[in-house]
Amino acid sequence: MNPIKALKGFKDLLPGESARWESLASVLRECFHAFGFSAIQTPILERTQLFTRSIGETTDIVEKEMYTFEDWDGKPVTLRPEGTASVVRAFLEHGLAIPSFPTKLYYYGPMFRHERPQAGRLRQFHQIGAEIIGESDPRQDVELLSLLTYFFQRLEIEGLTLEINSLGCAVCRPPYRTVLESYFKEGLPELCEDCQRRFKTNPLRILDCKKEGCKAMVDQAPVSSDHLCEECETHFKAVQAGLDLLKIPYVLSPLLVRGLDYYTKTAFELTTKDLGAQNAVAAGGRYDGLAEALGGAATPAIGFAIGIERVMQLYGKSKSAAPKLKLFIAPLGEAAGELLFPVLNEVRKKKIWTEMGKPSLALKRQMKQADRLGAEFVLILGDREREEGKAILRDMRTKAQSELVLENLVDVLANRLT
Repeated sequence: MNPIKALKGFKDLLPGESARWESLASVLRECFHAFGFSAIQTPILERTQLFTRSIGETTDIVEKEMYTFEDWDGKPVTLRPEGTASVVRAFLEHGLAIPSFPTKLYYYGPMFRHERPQAGRLRQFHQIGAEIIGESDPRQDVELLSLLTYFFQRLEIEGLTLEINSLGCAVCRPPYRTVLESYFKEGLPELCEDCQRRFKTNPLRILDCKKEGCKAMVDQAPVSSDHLCEECETHFKAVQAGLDLLKIPYVLSPLLVRGLDYYTKTAFELTTKDLGAQNAVAAGGRYDGLAEALGGAATPAIGFAIGIERVMQLYGKSKSAAPKLKLFIAPLGEAAGELLFPVLNEVRKKKIWTEMGKPSLALKRQMKQADRLGAEFVLILGDREREEGKAILRDMRTKAQSELVLENLVDVLANRLT
């Protein structure tokens, strides 16, 4: 029989790499907590209606990419393809609104989309997301962008560009859509098959097409910033002024759009030149109409999502090497093993990674084990040492040895090794 392998687009996270992920998660918690965000975890399985009503029934995600199937009750359920809709659903369901103050939430976990696997993009992928719910003030947009840029500064990832745009609102977007329809109608046969379909459902999505045949037309298309209503224009200028005040560099990207229906006003991406065509490592925007679309009261909000797999392509491997074995205990004989087994247990409780060899093995074999495991120190106890009430501690780097009394051995080891 052939061994069973992982599904295409699904990846095992092996011990060496998982240490880097844990390091990133540690920076994540420090940064997000400093900005007043609380962690939230939502189920990976939701009613399909949550995503069709929020993301949009005619989006590529809903039409082509979602993992949807019928539950035992016959109702369609979906593995979550993104995190914002689930967070807003939880916000409404559990009444998480804070009077006179926005609710700040962040999440970290797997998402699922059936798309072509490639570098930094999998069918089970992982996202970090942050949401500020309950405030329309443009300062919240700036605060969120400040958190986003600070997080990448803490990761020491350089060469990133913050691109921003305004998508308008329910007042100014319909006229802009009409202008786009008129523009793309003349060159419709030249567009790709997907964009011809997008023309009928939402021509704004054509602006997000990366195919060369469409890009030539997209580059000359009318831009949303020329068609903003007074409120959206004022909001967008305030966002720019706030970024200038905090000295956060950005570029205006007038053709930047987001692929989900719920975005309004501010939209942004954090891009890099180091990942090829898939150059966005984070993206987001304001979604003031999402809560209402999900059955709640009109609630302004803004958020972003970071693709962890893409970030890990940029996050230096030297940043977080796998943790090293601190102590290897080498008992020589059953009596030594019985004496040192409780020591092993107690030293571990001191947060010191410790392993122990088999008492039946010779010292030479146990030392080879310790060396293969990369142990920094080896504690040796044989019959002679046991009779003298001492153990030998060997530094595997310098080869220096010292004697430790068996009395209070756990505390002595903790003092020496931490």
